[in-house]
Amino acid sequence: MFDNIKTFFGKNLNFQTKMGGVIGFFLFVLIISFLLSSKFLSQDLLENGVGKKKIIAKKTIEVVDVQKTELLRRDVARKIKPIIIPIDSSRILNGFYALKENILRIKTSDADKQSKYIEFSNIFDITNQEKKEEVVNFAINSSKQNLNAILNSADIVLNKYLKQGLQDGEIETYTNEEAIKEALGYNLTQNQLTAISGILECVILPNLVIDDFATDVARKNAKSLVKPYTVTFKKGDTILKPDEILTQVKRDALRKSGYSLLEINKSGVMGIILFTFLSAFCLVFYIKYKERKYDDPRYYMIIGLLTTLLTVSCVWISSKNDIPNYLMPIPAFTMIMAVFLTPTLAFVATIIFIALISSSLFLEPQFIAVYVFGALASVFFVSRISYTRRFDLVKCGVWTGAVMAVFIVVIGLFENQFSLSSFTFSLKIASNALLNGFFSGILSLGIIPIFENTFKAVTPYGLIELADHNSPILSKLQCKAPGTYHHSLMVANLCEAAAEAIGADPILARVGAFYHDIGKLQKPFFFIENQSYFGVENPHNKLNPRLSKMVIISHTKDGVDIAKKNGLPQEIINFIQQHHGEALAGHFYNQAVQLEGKENVQQEQFRYSGPKPNMKETAILMLADAVESAVRSLKNPTSDEIENMINKIITERLNDGQLSDSPLTLKDIKLIAITFNRILRGMQHDRVKYQEGVMNELQKNNKIVLGQSEQEKLDKKIQKKIEENRENKAAETQAESEKKEDNENKGSN
Repeated sequence: MFDNIKTFFGKNLNFQTKMGGVIGFFLFVLIISFLLSSKFLSQDLLENGVGKKKIIAKKTIEVVDVQKTELLRRDVARKIKPIIIPIDSSRILNGFYALKENILRIKTSDADKQSKYIEFSNIFDITNQEKKEEVVNFAINSSKQNLNAILNSADIVLNKYLKQGLQDGEIETYTNEEAIKEALGYNLTQNQLTAISGILECVILPNLVIDDFATDVARKNAKSLVKPYTVTFKKGDTILKPDEILTQVKRDALRKSGYSLLEINKSGVMGIILFTFLSAFCLVFYIKYKERKYDDPRYYMIIGLLTTLLTVSCVWISSKNDIPNYLMPIPAFTMIMAVFLTPTLAFVATIIFIALISSSLFLEPQFIAVYVFGALASVFFVSRISYTRRFDLVKCGVWTGAVMAVFIVVIGLFENQFSLSSFTFSLKIASNALLNGFFSGILSLGIIPIFENTFKAVTPYGLIELADHNSPILSKLQCKAPGTYHHSLMVANLCEAAAEAIGADPILARVGAFYHDIGKLQKPFFFIENQSYFGVENPHNKLNPRLSKMVIISHTKDGVDIAKKNGLPQEIINFIQQHHGEALAGHFYNQAVQLEGKENVQQEQFRYSGPKPNMKETAILMLADAVESAVRSLKNPTSDEIENMINKIITERLNDGQLSDSPLTLKDIKLIAITFNRILRGMQHDRVKYQEGVMNELQKNNKIVLGQSEQEKLDKKIQKKIEENRENKAAETQAESEKKEDNENKGSN
């Protein structure tokens, strides 16, 4: 862990680059911290919750007195009586009948008095022991008829009570002797009343209960009907006086007037600086260890500039009372980051920024929730757009705004108990989110090309433009090196399919393949794929192997020069530099060994200058370039021959260590080989001899107007014309090349 922290800012960078990065990092932290603190440092209204100066209302302001409104609502809610609902009384009656049956059973049994006393004591569950003794003795000593009459009286009283309803807390009131006497309507002795009271106490339970949920709903509905109590400050009224304690009403009035009430002192400013530092550090740390492809000064500058612009807009919007916070262009930030970087990295950067901005500006939790889901929607929609249609970015913004609007409405509903007025208010706020999404799409559409040209950073939009075959470099490649151009097209197909198979960037792989051999424009006829087109003899037959090696290997350096001259981005230059890595120019090495002897020739002298591929896409290009050339050299290869050649090329590159710096796994390499095999088998399918078939068909239909001898003469004329054109093109190319070499020689002299 400590080793990772030690190398955090890049151990392979030189001292000056590292120092520049560190200075830029701290400068960015200070700028963002200053912007976040500026809102609070510009206003000095309070000290320990007491006003420091007089504040006058510049316009009429209505403020809701939250405390008084809440008191009114509580008072109304307290006046709502609990809602009572009945429950089934059959369980109570069944308990009474079971007790009655047990009492009569014990009474009529042949047991002695002592045994009956024990049994009656067990079945009479009476709290008061004296009362229990009286009831037990009454049951033992009274006659069966008298006891039965008392039980019937208890039955009458119980049914009457249950019919009128009993609530919890009323049991003692209804089981006393006076209440029983009143319920029966006739006189009984004191012992009889006591016995009935004891029997009822054993079985009676409440059959009316409070419905807590219904009561709570009723009270909440009553609360929602209470209108907020508002306090009005007319224009010119004093909102705050010096040395006046700030109340909640005055606090809200000042906020509505656009004042900040936060007392940010030196420690508060230091807290914002530290929070900003940790946020920026976390993002840089994530990039260096999870998204190393974007560990580049260009992308850090893009992130820094976007974050600065967004912070300025968020601070300004939060300071304006008449502009809702849901118009902060955070979706635009997310979409631009997703286009320049990756959706995942864009989401991480947005979450870190939302945490920073919401904490520093003390924004509401609802704000955080809505923008987090908005960021998630942004990266999802951006990952699914077609980069051939730029307007899709505007659609992405609209859909993001729609998602944010839905969450605003949902949060508003459960915060305000689903009332119609709150729903209408939430819809009004949600319209701001829709507007935000729409303008974020337009803003992204305008900013992306500016950042592309300013920072020379490639995006899928830029790659689509580079893939245009009418671009100056590719047009020149078609005319001056058609064989190389055709080879590049074949390699591009292989690269795109393989990149898609392993989860790399297929657009970048395809476009990089288009440009990887542009260095051959300098000396096109020195490369075998162009020699048949120009109809020239292989010039390497007259050159020393070492000189031939220099000409061939130099095409990577020439390609880089052409790319830089034409302003191609570094991502494309990487393909030109790395597509041969440090591989051996084996053909010329073997020739040199035959001429000079193995002891006089070192492999390092015949290797490309590199570097080795360090990205998945450039590693795929290295393999595709070699495989396509090797398979094309085979005559009518079978499927097994193609597969064997692919495996041979890949094994050679692995054994030679050319893939040691690339992030390709063995699983990736296996998928690449399978993809190459599938694509190349499709390219090598058998062709039907269309000419012979067409001639036979025409002869059958009597549509041949030329005789055999005339047809042969015409074929010879066409062939002669083709050869003349080829010779003319070769002569023109040769003359142009010689002229250019003469000019270079003169320049060097």
